[in-house]
This record gives sequence, structure tokens and C-alpha cells, in this order.
Amino acid sequence: MNARRALTFVAFFSLALSPVYAQRTGGGSRGSGRTSSGPGVVPNPTYQNTPFLTSPSVQHASDERPVEFKSETVLVEVPVIVTDKSGHHVQGLSRTDFEILEAGKEQKISSFEEIQTTRALLSPSPARAGEYRNEGAAGDAPRALTMIALDTINTPYLDQTYGRKQLLKYLADNVQAGQSIGLIAITSRGVKVIHNLSSNPAELMEALKKVNGELPLLQGVDIDTRAAAATGVDLDPASALSLPPGSTAVNLEDFVTQGDAAIARMQQQRAIEATIKAFLEVAWSLSGIPGKKSLVWATGGFPFFMDTPSAVPGGYLSILYERAVQALNDAQISVYPIDVRGLVNYYPNVDASLRGTRLNNSYTQSLSARSWLQGSTLDTLKDFAEMTGGRAFYNTNDLTTSFARAADDASDYYLLTYYLDTRNTKPGWRPLKVKVHRPGTEARARSGFFITNATVNPGLAHQTDIIWALTSPFDSTGVPLSVHWKNTATEGEKKEVQFGLHVAPEGVTIEGDRNLLNLEVAIVALQSKTGAAADTISQTLEGPTSADTLTKLRADGLTYNNTLRLPTGQYTVRFVVRDNPSGKVGSVTAPLTVN
Repeated sequence: MNARRALTFVAFFSLALSPVYAQRTGGGSRGSGRTSSGPGVVPNPTYQNTPFLTSPSVQHASDERPVEFKSETVLVEVPVIVTDKSGHHVQGLSRTDFEILEAGKEQKISSFEEIQTTRALLSPSPARAGEYRNEGAAGDAPRALTMIALDTINTPYLDQTYGRKQLLKYLADNVQAGQSIGLIAITSRGVKVIHNLSSNPAELMEALKKVNGELPLLQGVDIDTRAAAATGVDLDPASALSLPPGSTAVNLEDFVTQGDAAIARMQQQRAIEATIKAFLEVAWSLSGIPGKKSLVWATGGFPFFMDTPSAVPGGYLSILYERAVQALNDAQISVYPIDVRGLVNYYPNVDASLRGTRLNNSYTQSLSARSWLQGSTLDTLKDFAEMTGGRAFYNTNDLTTSFARAADDASDYYLLTYYLDTRNTKPGWRPLKVKVHRPGTEARARSGFFITNATVNPGLAHQTDIIWALTSPFDSTGVPLSVHWKNTATEGEKKEVQFGLHVAPEGVTIEGDRNLLNLEVAIVALQSKTGAAADTISQTLEGPTSADTLTKLRADGLTYNNTLRLPTGQYTVRFVVRDNPSGKVGSVTAPLTVN
């Protein structure tokens, strides 16, 4: 993107400002990973030599380089749901009833609050004519919000249809008055918004009826090959046929049945990226709305294997994954996976694609692979749900009840905080355990959090954050923004369209004794018909503020004025602001017609 010199602020805001255009380096070194034993699902000692009883080589966040904290003060927030033996929420507890353990060590509770969420209808504050904003749903009162994601990437096609039917049944019979629900689809082309947050079940149902399924990325890849892709081990056709090593007499049917695990792994990488990016975009879209939210994930499984919560996908996907999990925690979003496959029979003899007589060793390998894959799929769904404070629903064909239980889970909760010990620079997963000293109660909180350079140093991901926000179908709400169009003037074949971009006071972080400001602004104007970029603006606003300016900034926020140069036509303009010290992102999409 090209930086513009035409940078002005409203009169009350004067900065010693030095725009920064140079790209920054980012990303830490990744370890080679460790190999650990996978689950021995089939309890027959003759199966122990099969390759599927050993898990793939998994990378872990603990293999990364030591953490470099950018701040000595890091506050950890821990939302906690407390229920009795019947599953009802327990209210009226005090700070002394709770105990927080990080890696088994008790932490001093810094603050304590009991949160009562509201089911009041969303009422966006009115915008002026020609003004567009991302903060309409935000407010002081914590809200009980539910985002339901239909996963078409990782879910068999027929199971997608069944999941939508069960979701329609839930919306028709189980939605409570005032409950706000949004519908999205996670597709191979990114996140698709089915319907924005609404308290009207009829509107949601009407939108859902128009949704069609999509072939998942691993559609047509048989279950044995998917297991081989997950474990990183290819089946040896000669071994599967119990032939001598090096034999060339290989059954063609085994090649067809097993497929190409290498291609499956490539598709799996695509599924991992699309799934995690969807989680990040949902987290950013709800980050400016206070309260604990639920992300109900209707899926057929997580696309990568986790032997522990510290597992990461590897390479550039690790940074994306760690950022996404952190963003979910920061936005107080708990994930509730619902396995829409229902009850699964993984025995090879019920698979119509397997024809002919199968020899014992081949059948044994196939059974081991399928059993391991099913067990690891459910274990990973459970682990990921617990990492965010949610719960997984599986092994049931009654998906309607699962939707209802997941959506109603976060109605009331407690919010505890403590300060992180920044002297501990060891990277990895920090396990959390919350205890309640009240008989007959059970506490549920996220099982931990990542401490890595990607999560504690927002600067490492600033470029990718901007790109993700520019391409997201959502408006990110971490930084409250509003945009309004001003005058238009002719300049040759193009016209200069002036605009004002306003950042609310709470969207700006001021650092240090010099009152340093560091905001990144990125704007792209896309042609409505072709989607091509017609003009772009990219600039970092960085510098100290005076005492008077700081007072005005905290009272009125910041206004950034600039100009787009565009030919006649219709455009969709995407505005993104990133508060670099905190890593929070805000974005607004505004239509524009240039006559």
C-alpha cells in the first residue's frame, strides 16, 4: 500500500507525529516438534505394531524461543461459570469462595465481579446521515450473545444437511425471548455471514433455509487415508496385503481405497488455516461487546491433531492459531463444538467402498486407523472447548438439545483476575484450574492460555492483522470507529473524495511517560463490480502527545482526515485501525458512489 502525505487532524489534536512506513519483522523460531505416543484405541496386543497407534510429530508452543514481555504488568482475566449438581447456575458467591491455580500454583485474585448478563434487545446508537460505525452493538451492559457457525470445511456433506435441519428445529422451538443469535458459515472461501445478530428466530430461520451445503476439503478422501494424513504415516500396500517386503504384487484396489495421503495433508493444511482464521474473525467482531459470549461450532471435527493443549499446527499457522486462541479469550468467547455426525460407526465392514475379501492384517490396520481417528477427533474437540471455557457435545443424534445447552451456558458467571508473573519467560501453555470452596458446586473456566511471543507482543502480527481485518466479512469492534464522507472535488480523470475517520477515546492506548500514541491506519476502496482495489491508504500514526492534547484525546478521541482519489463508479471502502500497543483492531465498511 502507498502512504499518503495528505494527513491532517482536527484542530484540537496536534501531535509530534512521524509516520512509519517500514515493514517490521515478526515471528519467532519454531522448534522441530516432539513425537509422543498416541492413543492405543484398539485394546488388542496384536495391533500394537500398527503405525496408527503412534501419533504424528506434533509441534508445541513450548518449543518456541523464550518470551520477551513488552510490559511488566499483564492482567489475566478468568470468566468462571459455577453450577450445582443439577447444572443450574449458582449465584451470590464471594471472592473468598474461589481459588485460582496456574500450573498448580495459587494466584492472588486481584479483582472479583459477579456478572449478570442482559437479554435486552440490541439497540445500536443512531448514526448521523452518511456516517458508518462499528460500535453500534456495544454498551456498558454485558450481553448474552451466541454465534452459531456451520462448518462446511470439516463436515461430511450429508451431515451438514442434518445439522441445518436440527438447527432449524432449535430456532423454531428453543430460542428464549431477547436472546441474540448470529449465523455464519465457515467455507473454503472464508467466512460467510448468513445473518447478523438478531433476536428474531423467524428472520434467522428464513436466512438459514437459503443456505446450501459445500463439499468439504477432504470430501472423497476415504477414512483410512484421512487417518494416514492425521498421523503422518502412509499405509504400505505390500504390508497391508501381508506380502513380503519389496514385493511388487500390489492390489490396485488398495491404492484406490487408500488414496494419496500427501494430497490429503495439503488439503488438511488449507482446512486448518480457514478454520482458525474464522475463529479469529469471529473473536474480533465480538471483542467490543462486553460480556461472555458463546461460539457454537457445528462441525465434523477439528482439522489438526492435538496431543496436549500446547500443540500448535506449525510454521506460520502457529502464530495464527495462538493469536486466534488469545483473541477468543480476550473477547470472552467460549467455543462449544457440536459433532453433527452424531453416532459414528467406524468399523471397515460397514463401509460400502471396501469391496472384496480383505486380509486380516489389512482389516486390522484399517480398524486401528479408524478407531484412532474417531477417538482423537473427539478428544481434540473436547480439549479445544475446554481451552476456551466451553464444552463439547458428541455421540448424540439429538443436536437440537446440544444447540440449546450450548447457547444457554453463559447467562451468568463470575469474572476473576490476577497478575501474571512476567519473570517466567518460558513459552507454552499455562494451565489454569479454578476451585470453588462451596459444597455441591462445580466451577468451569478455560483450562489455560498461551504465553508466547505471538500473544504477548502484538507487534509481531501487525501486518497480518491488517490483512485479515481488510478481508474479513465482519466489522471488527476492538477499536470503536466511525466514518463519514465529506466533500468531493475533481482532479483530472479522478475525483478527490474527502473523509473523516474518528476513533473513540477508549480505542486509543497511550504509553509511557512521553504519552506515546501508536495507531496503524489502512484503507482500501474496492470496485463494487470487480472487487479490484481502486485506491489504498496505509499509514502509521506514531508520536508523543502534549498534556493538553492528551486531555482532549481522552475526552473526545482522535479524528483522522484524508482523501481517496477515485474515478466515477460505485465502491465498497474498508477502513481498518489497529492500536499497536494493545493489538486491538477496529474496522468499518462504508459504501461509496462517486458521480
